[in-house]
Amino acid sequence: MLYWLGYERLYHPQHVLYTPFRVFQYATFRIAMASITALLMAIILGPWVIARLRQFQIGQHIREDGPKSHHKKAGTPTMGGLLIGVAIVVPTLLWANLRTPAVWVALTGLISFGAIGFWDDYLKIKRKRNLGLTAKQKFTLEIMAALLVGVLLLGMNAKGVYSTAMNVPFNKNFNPDLLIHAWLHNPWTYPLAFVFFYAFVAAVLVGCSNAVNLTDGLDGLAIGLMVIAAGAMTALAYLSGHADFARYLEISRTPDAAELAIFCGAMAGASIGFLWYNAHPAEIFMGDVGSLSLGGGLGTVAVLLKQEILLFFIGGVFVIEALSVILQVGSFKLRGKRIFKMAPLHHHFEHLGWAESKIIARFWIAGLVLALFALTTLKLR
Repeated sequence: MLYWLGYERLYHPQHVLYTPFRVFQYATFRIAMASITALLMAIILGPWVIARLRQFQIGQHIREDGPKSHHKKAGTPTMGGLLIGVAIVVPTLLWANLRTPAVWVALTGLISFGAIGFWDDYLKIKRKRNLGLTAKQKFTLEIMAALLVGVLLLGMNAKGVYSTAMNVPFNKNFNPDLLIHAWLHNPWTYPLAFVFFYAFVAAVLVGCSNAVNLTDGLDGLAIGLMVIAAGAMTALAYLSGHADFARYLEISRTPDAAELAIFCGAMAGASIGFLWYNAHPAEIFMGDVGSLSLGGGLGTVAVLLKQEILLFFIGGVFVIEALSVILQVGSFKLRGKRIFKMAPLHHHFEHLGWAESKIIARFWIAGLVLALFALTTLKLR
């Protein structure tokens, strides 16, 4: 909205009214302002949100089989993801060019997965137990949300504003097209191509959202890692949208990526603001409405930028946490034995006697190293 008002209405090369408003044409300015706006919104609205959640007795229910040290956290206000969502959506609407379809697709991914998380949190509070949607119900809804994003992506592809060709780290000449009929050149493969594309998008979005959700088990752990991941995605989106940088790094240029960087910047700013209250000892938890929305938004941006493979590194700790659960469940069902003392992985280290603050700090360090490695791969091609 401010882009339209400041640049297109008050400053435009064809009808200059106020020259200071020319800064609105620069993505770097709007990325910074979106981040600051999101940060300030989260910090300023935080106390009011915490007070309202306490007033309505919206407190966290701790899983019965969880570490005993977590039982004292019962009753801490949850569903703080609503604050995160508002602090992302409003700055994005204020500072992004709303004529850019990619911005609306990213917001769709964030809001649709957030709505699933909200329903799950609501059921937990209503039942006063750590049991919301069943795994089948949640998975079905997540698949539907991912398919919605997939439909929007194919609509963008039909208009020529989105490419289905994937970027591959370390290989600048290999860009496989997810719509496989593009290289099979056979019209009979069209249905198979669409099924494969939707399945791929669903795998990325559902996997990313649930990975963030599983990581959200210690004070500030998931949101701190999201600050790192969103910051890395902001840099990646900006580089992908800048003609000179994209040419120098030899990556596929996405013209709308600069506007996506504004969304990512808002995500990073909102995450920092929420971390102010979620840091150990947490005053508020994000709940599923926060973790699923952040994961859905992050996955959607990766698909829009065609950097799905780099997402595995940028969100490396999220991936490791999710894999620990998969391995634990698989091992117990197949062998009747557990690999870890408890899954997700951060609980394993709790059982080893590590202090919660030490686990959080070390996981943040690992996340930062992996994100930096992901960014270095842009030149190692």
